Amino acid sequence: MTKVYTKTGDAGETSLVGGKRVSKADLRVVAFGDVDELNSLLGVARTFLTHQELDEVLGRIQNELFILGADLASPMDVFLRRIDERLVTDLEGLIDKFLAELEPLQEFILPSGSQAGAFLHLARTVARRAERSVVALAAENTINPQALIYLNRISDFLFVFARAVNRRAGIPETLANFSARKKQ
Repeated sequence: MTKVYTKTGDAGETSLVGGKRVSKADLRVVAFGDVDELNSLLGVARTFLTHQELDEVLGRIQNELFILGADLASPMDVFLRRIDERLVTDLEGLIDKFLAELEPLQEFILPSGSQAGAFLHLARTVARRAERSVVALAAENTINPQALIYLNRISDFLFVFARAVNRRAGIPETLANFSARKKQ
């Protein structure tokens, strides 16, 4: 990349992979923009991680989110690496691995904890928004079905991973307090 600015987007349009010009408000652009925001937020969370293993896991996820973003930015007739079933299965393996470290939840917890854990909980909500954007995109366009499955698993992963990060940091989970509502 020799130039950051090209001036080709000054009128509110951008190019998809393959060259097609679309509005920056296009559902495809919104979807891969939400994934980009998620990826950036994971970068913030990584700055607070103190365990190399956890940092490496998030780095891997960030690279996979680049694949996801390119997948969403590309009409299905454009050939490129896409999210596949193997990446989904690998992500499920990570969920199972970190879930095995945790006590089962009996109640809801508040999204909080260490700085890394809190940012991971925030990232989970951004992942859910990205998922809603991709669902809207899929309602009007043909997309890779594995992309939506992967994005759904990412939010599950981030919930479990935030809990594992907090546990490793020695920070107990805070249960949601429904007592005010229960008394009424």
